[in-house]
Amino acid sequence: MANQPCNTMHPEVDVFISNYTLVDPDVYQLWVDGCSSQEAVNALDAKGVTKQTGATRELLTSDVLDHYRTYSLLERLLYNPPKLEEQLAFQIEPQTKRLLIEKYYDFDDEVIRELLGKKLSSRHRKDLDEVSEKTGKSLKSCRRQFDNVKRVFKTVEEMPGPLVRNIQKHFLLHEETAKRYAAVVFIGLARFETGKRKLQHLVLSDFEHCAHAIMGSWTYRDPGTEHDHTDLDREFLLDLRELRCLQDKEKEHKHLVLMRLKPVLLERSLNELESSFRSYSRALVGIAAGLHRTREVRCLFVELVERCLEPWRQAGWPHQDLRSFLNAYTTSALEMDIFREPELKAAWERYMSVIISCLLRMYHT
Repeated sequence: MANQPCNTMHPEVDVFISNYTLVDPDVYQLWVDGCSSQEAVNALDAKGVTKQTGATRELLTSDVLDHYRTYSLLERLLYNPPKLEEQLAFQIEPQTKRLLIEKYYDFDDEVIRELLGKKLSSRHRKDLDEVSEKTGKSLKSCRRQFDNVKRVFKTVEEMPGPLVRNIQKHFLLHEETAKRYAAVVFIGLARFETGKRKLQHLVLSDFEHCAHAIMGSWTYRDPGTEHDHTDLDREFLLDLRELRCLQDKEKEHKHLVLMRLKPVLLERSLNELESSFRSYSRALVGIAAGLHRTREVRCLFVELVERCLEPWRQAGWPHQDLRSFLNAYTTSALEMDIFREPELKAAWERYMSVIISCLLRMYHT
């Protein structure tokens, strides 16, 4: 019997194998926050995920464990975000990469406030259980935040150029996040004292504001110098010693300030200023005259609180009256003959612009 041709139809099957990586923002946030897989399951179940999806708790647990394994593998890449961009092992959409990086490098203000100004040593890392207990954040999250700050610090501390730009370049962070890290790094580099009891009422955003004010006006900005944007301008700080001449013209300065403020200041504040002008002026000028010494720079925030803010707070100055006084104090001095020299005038304006910005931010009534 002759062989009959086979007419059997074979269906065509297209097979596509992908390692496309799915990231669940809610699960990832729980992982970043340091929750265990079981804690994450409990949290998601409490939010009604199983009811909304019809999934069993066992299926939810399996899904969370799968996500956690993926995030643990990705974590080594997050230590160096540009590697996440270059790697080929995980297929991740650009917006998902941004989410992974931003959430991983996000931080809790309370945690970073506890770390601010401290040496990021292994000894301090061992003490993070105290930070965890005080802030209510998990120990794993505190360690992640500690390591991130230390990693950013070590990467950019000796790099020339703008601090924010360097952080953005090497960690692929949004500008706002990079600015927050820049403030923390700058405070660490300058070794500002932030842990004293008298500074405990100041929150992280207060120090961030002051750090950026100082970086913006008191550091070297000339690209032709060998200094980077985190180095305080030593020549400027030395020039501030010349501001002592303002104390020799105290009566004239006081008269100009009071005349300027009489129409706008509350009578109580005006009377208090008239009797206390000398101590206020000597505090502001005295701080300026001492900033050429490294120790005085480190203690700047303590000095501002002890010599300026505490007396104003005790006198019950409203915030607006303090703003009016500081502006009048600055502009009135510029009308005096002692500031005819352009260099001295420029130093005064450069100094007071930062001091006013810091004092008004730090003055919590």
